Amino acid sequence: MAGTWSEVWTLYLILALGTPDPSPAPQEKLHDFRRIFLGLDKCNACIGTSICKKFFKDEIRFERWLTAQSNLSSADVRSYEGNYTDSTAGWRPLVLSRLMSPPLQQISDNSICTSAGKGKSCSIEAVLRATSRFQRWVRSNLLLPIMVKGLVTPMLSCPSQRLLDRIVRRYFEVTDVGSVQMKHFSEKDKLRLLYTLAVNQQPLIMQMFPGTEGWPFLRYHGSCGRMMVWAGSKPLRSLFSSPLERRADIAYQLLHITQSLSSNSLQFSLFYTNISEDMFGTLDDSRVFIVDTTTIGIIDLQEGYPPDEDLLTEHLDVFSCLSGSCERPPPCETVRAAQSFILLCKHVINNLLVPNDVQSGHLPKEAVSALAICADQSQSDQRIIAAAQTLKDILQTLRPCSALYGYRYPECLYSDKF
Repeated sequence: MAGTWSEVWTLYLILALGTPDPSPAPQEKLHDFRRIFLGLDKCNACIGTSICKKFFKDEIRFERWLTAQSNLSSADVRSYEGNYTDSTAGWRPLVLSRLMSPPLQQISDNSICTSAGKGKSCSIEAVLRATSRFQRWVRSNLLLPIMVKGLVTPMLSCPSQRLLDRIVRRYFEVTDVGSVQMKHFSEKDKLRLLYTLAVNQQPLIMQMFPGTEGWPFLRYHGSCGRMMVWAGSKPLRSLFSSPLERRADIAYQLLHITQSLSSNSLQFSLFYTNISEDMFGTLDDSRVFIVDTTTIGIIDLQEGYPPDEDLLTEHLDVFSCLSGSCERPPPCETVRAAQSFILLCKHVINNLLVPNDVQSGHLPKEAVSALAICADQSQSDQRIIAAAQTLKDILQTLRPCSALYGYRYPECLYSDKF
């Protein structure tokens, strides 16, 4: 990777602002460019600042400097590939992603100003601070269900107190993590958390259910302004033309992940509200992870959820549409037990297991029949879940045991459980 981090930033600045002169002014422009690119100029209507030092200490670098991705201010680019290092390891791949696409972000920001009659230009933070919703946050040391009513992110479709406590306890954009109380939150901390809840749940899901505790989510490194950073992975779609044994292993993992999300020791049922291949990725050891958590809903199986009620007008405010949509997720009581399996089988596994696999004699016909039932929403939940288990059992017999599958090798040599 050619050049130092400061040289690269200077290159970006030259592209954006013209050739620098030898006066101190370009350094100031460079600093301003960094702040604007990262979204620091919009804080505290942002995610946080937990990883900003890594950017400025040359420990996070962007990949593919001289490709289309090199135009960092492009209106079409939402995420970037990069590399991360620290004092204990070499460079590791990561993803740097904005909360939303730049055009959608601009629309969202404009809506904040127009909601206060300010036209299209205003102090976004000042407008959000003045809302009755945020003033309720300021007065409370607990995150209560009433404080998130009207927000449209899927995980808040039926929030229990236990779920909201977990959000606060795992929120590491503040210095003191681990308490369900928000006494140690400053007003800016509260605004950042509220803004994140309203716009994009991705960083919060990754913090609440970390991969280090066995959850199928990539490691979340932190945020800087409106940029969030997590571990990199290979797109799932890049493996669709792989040999059947590789695809069978992926399909098996996807079914296992989906089962574990709905049934786990924490008694939180995580379910898909929408799905695509781009939602998943793999690491070098062939382990499958969920890389996009924006469409995951959560039901608290321990506390349950109150009956869905029509939202009163008082709960609908500027925060309700900041994500780019004002559409509420379906009520939790309408979520089928087999919903995640239906979506997974129909939109992902159907692309992994193809008719040629049966014709070649490598995939049992029973697997195709089970997949068809799993993807058929007209079937009963019980039959769909049973078909998903049947398909998983068949796929397990097709999974190879080799060093290519490092996430379960060499254990698979000694036990059928791996």
